[in-house]
Amino acid sequence: MAFPQQFLDELASRNDIVDVISPYVALTRKGNNYFGLCPFHNEKTGSFSVSADKQMYYCFGCRRGGGAVNFIMEVENLSFPDAVRFLAKRVNMDVPEDHTNRDEARRRERVLALNKDAARWFYQNLSKPEGAAVGAYLARRRISRRTAMNFGLGASLDNWDSLLAAMLDKGYTKAELLAAGLVVQNQKGRLYDKFRSRLMFPVIDVRGNVVAFGGRVLDKSEPKYMNTTETIVYSKRRNLYGINLAKKTKRPNFILCEGNIDVITLHQAGFDNAVASMGTALTVEQTRLLSRYTKELILCYDNDAAGQMATQKNIDLLKDSEFTVRVLQLPRRLADGEYIKQDVDDFIKFQGPAAFEALLSGSETHIDYRMEAVASKYDLSDGEQKIAYAAEISQLIASLPSAVEREVYAGRAAQAAGISRDAMLLEVKRALGKKRGKEKRELQRENLNISALRQPRERSIRYTDMRSAMAEEGIIRLLLLDGTLAERCGTLSADAFSSPFLGRVYGLLLEAHSQGHSASVASLAGVCTQEEMSHLTAVMQKPESLANADRSLPDYIRVILDCANKRRGDSQTDPLLAARDTFKEKKGYGGKQT
Repeated sequence: MAFPQQFLDELASRNDIVDVISPYVALTRKGNNYFGLCPFHNEKTGSFSVSADKQMYYCFGCRRGGGAVNFIMEVENLSFPDAVRFLAKRVNMDVPEDHTNRDEARRRERVLALNKDAARWFYQNLSKPEGAAVGAYLARRRISRRTAMNFGLGASLDNWDSLLAAMLDKGYTKAELLAAGLVVQNQKGRLYDKFRSRLMFPVIDVRGNVVAFGGRVLDKSEPKYMNTTETIVYSKRRNLYGINLAKKTKRPNFILCEGNIDVITLHQAGFDNAVASMGTALTVEQTRLLSRYTKELILCYDNDAAGQMATQKNIDLLKDSEFTVRVLQLPRRLADGEYIKQDVDDFIKFQGPAAFEALLSGSETHIDYRMEAVASKYDLSDGEQKIAYAAEISQLIASLPSAVEREVYAGRAAQAAGISRDAMLLEVKRALGKKRGKEKRELQRENLNISALRQPRERSIRYTDMRSAMAEEGIIRLLLLDGTLAERCGTLSADAFSSPFLGRVYGLLLEAHSQGHSASVASLAGVCTQEEMSHLTAVMQKPESLANADRSLPDYIRVILDCANKRRGDSQTDPLLAARDTFKEKKGYGGKQT
């Protein structure tokens, strides 16, 4: 292992998993376990379980699971070594580093330091003659120097290698500049600056690290925006522009905007709760990040077709989440008798902060927004279109979880269409019946296709010998409940296991016991992938009784050896014993967990 096992054991003992997870998830105790809303997928009913006894978490919805290290890896987007360091820092432990870990940590530190120095260099360019064009652009956009400083805005110069030369002078290497995504290499091997003659936006994460950059052209050339690609310190899906500042807001909600300039303009106008999703499409990872700071989101995109499409897409993503979602629709601005596109930046400039505050206070629920969007597609004075409207709007209303909501919005839809309330309620009832029927069929298909032994979406861990695998799982559960049972496994080797993954875990647990280390789900975090850890925690959800270990352990071993012999073609098992084992398999092993 990269870290000494003794250190990992102590790290696990000091970081109680309930304490580690509680800052991210509101947990409620139910029996021996704690439950809350899963931070890894959107849900309204808590299916996320945390076991203090086993020091592991498991979501019965998305099937993710693991120990404290796995949780930090997932929720903070960290590698295993960095998650270990995160938890060690949390409890003031010194981290013993090996060469591999030191090298990886050093690379990350160097890239982050390089990004910080590059951001400082871009900002300093605003005060130079070479950066005057960007400064003039900021003045035209009415972005003050103070705001530019708060966001670290800067200027990339109209030169092929000015940043490259400046950072090389500071002692950074060409390899580090490539790793940070600040330079590009052409086919001839020549390096040149990726960002040239652009307004620069540093992307700063919640910990204050400069992880990436965005750059906007000053004219109408293409591409209009250019962004850092994925690097060892940056994932677009897991970051939000402006989150480092918005997390400090006193407002009860967050405003989700379309672009960086929108965020900057809103902050300057006093709306310091604005963030942008690095593009128009919100991701599940970004919603997890948002959920740490707010439970109410206000979607505020441009009032053009693309903005409306992005709004609808984000509503669909958030509809089953714990967020309260509202939509702020920007009015179209009238110019020369015609309505034209308007974004947040335009609205603040033409109407002012007070007008935006009024819009913010009157922002509508996402259901109102979606109903208006449906109604705008039809001419409700036409009989045939009225029928088509009723069919579509009834499906939307049928998707609402509350019967009261369905009745209220059915009444509004009936009024808009000029039909009776009873007729609309009947359409909603029909749509609801079809929806529930479809969900039932999908659930049945899922139950047929998905074994309880596998995750529903990650299917690379498969069992070729189900009878043996059931017994193999049983041994793994017993060893994780009581590592001393390894002494009673006799000559059973990992080679006899039908599942390579379970065989590997069995070998690791035997090795841990032989060296005097604790055997737990958490202790396997460094040698298993997230998928494997999730599978292992799913295995641990099945009942197993230590009180019955004297009987179940030999039975598990006998089944594994018998199946191994059959796979080798040399089985001489007594038919009566085979029949007994088959009967036991159907009845199930174990019992109530202890």
